[in-house]
Amino acid sequence: MKEWEGLRDRVEIEALRAEFTDAAMMNDHVRLASLFVPEGSVRIPDAGVEVAGRDSILALAQQREERFEVFVQTTHPGVVAVSGDTATGRAYLSELIRMSDGASHLNYAIYHDRYQRTPDGWRFTERVYEIRYVDTTPLAGGPVR
Repeated sequence: MKEWEGLRDRVEIEALRAEFTDAAMMNDHVRLASLFVPEGSVRIPDAGVEVAGRDSILALAQQREERFEVFVQTTHPGVVAVSGDTATGRAYLSELIRMSDGASHLNYAIYHDRYQRTPDGWRFTERVYEIRYVDTTPLAGGPVR
């Protein structure tokens, strides 16, 4: 039975990561913030960003929407290590971004995650965004409206 429990935990954590990407892409900031424990945090060291608590995560997501004209995030499955009611993991992603000021970014990055099992299911306690590659060449395309 333990083997199935571990598999279930991994599937639930992967679903949590997918929910995060969907909430970000759909600009559903309230849903995105709800995927964290109340004191959860987001850190983006390369951008000098560090916020803690759902209200701060919500505000960060709203700021992203205001500053980005185009935002596409594709997250790929990574590793997960479960230890009772906590877990750690990494997810790999690419992002295509055009800022409102015209600046462009193509990022390849890693989310370094910490998770906690809660009565509402697995939640993030921390997401740390590590950029591995960035291309600031202006994007040739544009948003489709």
